[in-house]
Amino acid sequence: MNVVDSGSTDRHLFLNRELSWLAFNERVLAEARNSSLPLQERLKFLAIVSGNLDEFFMVRVAGIKQQLQGGVAELPADGMLPGDQLTAIAERTHKMVEEEYRVWQRELLPLLSANGFAVLNRDVLTAEQKAAAKTWFQANVFPALTPLAVDPGHPFPHLRNKSLNVAVVVRRGGQRRRKELGESSLAVVQVPSVLPRLVPMPSSTGVAFLLLEELILLHAGDLFPGFAVDQACAFRLTRNWDLDIDEEESQDLLASIQQELRRRDRGAVVRLELDATASPALESQLSAALKVGAMDVYRIAGPLQLQDMTAIGDNDPRLENRVEPLVPATQALINNADSILQLVGQRDLLLHHPYESFDPVVRFLDEAADDPNVLAIKQTLYRTTGDSPVARALVRASENGKQVAVLVELKARLDEANNIAWARRMEENGVHVVYGLIGLKTHCKVTLVVRREGNGIRRYVHLGTGNYNSATARAYTDLSYFTARTEIADDVTALFNLLTGYSTQPNWKRLAVAPTTLQTKVLELIERETQRAKKGEPARIIGKMNALVDPVVIRALYGASQAGVEIDLLVRGICCLRPGVPGVSERIRVVSIVDRFLEHTRAFAFGVGAQTDVFISSADWMPRNFHRRVEVMAPVEEPALKARILEEVLGLGLKDNVKARHLQSDGTYVPGPLQLDGQTIRSQTVLLELARRSGTPGEPVLRHVASPVEKAPGLPAPPPSTTAPS
Repeated sequence: MNVVDSGSTDRHLFLNRELSWLAFNERVLAEARNSSLPLQERLKFLAIVSGNLDEFFMVRVAGIKQQLQGGVAELPADGMLPGDQLTAIAERTHKMVEEEYRVWQRELLPLLSANGFAVLNRDVLTAEQKAAAKTWFQANVFPALTPLAVDPGHPFPHLRNKSLNVAVVVRRGGQRRRKELGESSLAVVQVPSVLPRLVPMPSSTGVAFLLLEELILLHAGDLFPGFAVDQACAFRLTRNWDLDIDEEESQDLLASIQQELRRRDRGAVVRLELDATASPALESQLSAALKVGAMDVYRIAGPLQLQDMTAIGDNDPRLENRVEPLVPATQALINNADSILQLVGQRDLLLHHPYESFDPVVRFLDEAADDPNVLAIKQTLYRTTGDSPVARALVRASENGKQVAVLVELKARLDEANNIAWARRMEENGVHVVYGLIGLKTHCKVTLVVRREGNGIRRYVHLGTGNYNSATARAYTDLSYFTARTEIADDVTALFNLLTGYSTQPNWKRLAVAPTTLQTKVLELIERETQRAKKGEPARIIGKMNALVDPVVIRALYGASQAGVEIDLLVRGICCLRPGVPGVSERIRVVSIVDRFLEHTRAFAFGVGAQTDVFISSADWMPRNFHRRVEVMAPVEEPALKARILEEVLGLGLKDNVKARHLQSDGTYVPGPLQLDGQTIRSQTVLLELARRSGTPGEPVLRHVASPVEKAPGLPAPPPSTTAPS
């Protein structure tokens, strides 16, 4: 193998990216084990574990396998070779899957049963249930099935990514004695995805379901008349699902991606999930047909595709089985404003989703679409919902005669088809749709509204850390920032000119923009704090992000720590930095929070007291965000909004001693102390209560519990000369 090495000699200072991600999924699994959570919440977390693993195999494992097969690999900062990574991943994921199904079988199934829900196995059906199953099968399932023989005249069928299938081993001869039967043959039946997975069964003690594949397995003999069924079991496969597009050669990016979407369902199989009851011979036969090795086969003692199990209690009215419904708040000044555009013209606004409603963002666009004085609307769309109120507002704006330009990112992973559909729909309604810069994903979340006012124009800007997606805005924590500041509007105007036309890189006034200036700006801010510490001045860095991977930034943080900078990082998922290494990172603390809402906010603070600079961004600190995406980091300068980010978004997360897990230098995560100064603080619960109680969290809040001036839970207090922002 030809290995490309960066020449680094500090590999021991970095955690492996893939293993760090698996550690994150283990923290999600820990929430499924958490007996203090309602039943439906535990089912949700178990489903997230399963869905996360799907994407991990489809993208990350598939990519490492491609490196191995291609014979060329660029070593990560930790220096682990592709083959070693695959071995370590397999060991970790097999244990994770075993624990996932232990939780299902031994904890959640009994809880479901205690609450009147039964997920039946075909072997335990009563006579009444068997009769009902037969009727359902004949009426609803049998006509939709296509048994596929596997023999010299019938090659192994092509099966879709993440599809459920049934393997059936049959022998010719029907009811004759086994010794008279012919050689065994394999057949495959695809489980129809258009039919409900949970088939209702009669029950005298509650609600009972039979899984669709179990129903098919029960009646496998009906599919092969004249044959005897030796064995039958369910299996599922995961394919390489990444796109491979040469944008330089593409004449029509949208058409190229549509073609690639059709092709990628033929990607190599990277994982086979197989019912634990399958014989070794059947496993061997399927493995050979799908070209997977032994470590890529996962024996499953329970239902495949656990994501579908969350529907079991959909109609359960008992409040104790689910979390309290989310009722996002809206700030009083927004509720009382006749026009949100007018309000933004008077002051900057900050929203903290999902505690605060996403509706003002939609209202911002709705007003702009209908305002006769608005001349133009420009927006980036990375991920959006199938029935998007944001996209509908853009279409209406175009119909109302506005100039509407939308950059739709067609390469948003796993959302390509949805984005293509919206791009087509908007184009048909007169919206000018572009697809960004060649070789880059446009990941920033930006809207620009241009309005005629008096004898001139004024521009209004929305910048977000999350997508223009009203569904995820109720499930992810994110920030929305509205401003009409001239220099930010100048930069956003220049950004759209760069994205939609021909333009050289401008000299950015207030924004830091990837792939040109974002990493440089972050490094400059880290270096500024480093120099302050070397002079004996107070110095502090606080960062909140989804992932920390970039080795250049990590080395800069190590240098800052060695100089005396106190560094607190809230990193939800992947973190390749090793905190607490003597002489290297003793002043760096890393916390991950996994709770009801997905922590998705990117916010950063550099400095102490009045010298603190606060930023929000669409970007994590990863090489792809710095070098292969269009990203934005924007300063928040309004003192009240800066204080709110410092205290509520950053400070409260650092005070969490219920859901926070602290990264150790060996890559493990441990809980902090249960109480801090006599208080038990679960940050998301505090934020929900704050929104419920006041509905007006626009002023600085939570100083008494959230100020990062105080020490982080379970950690030494910083020296007096390095106090945090106040």
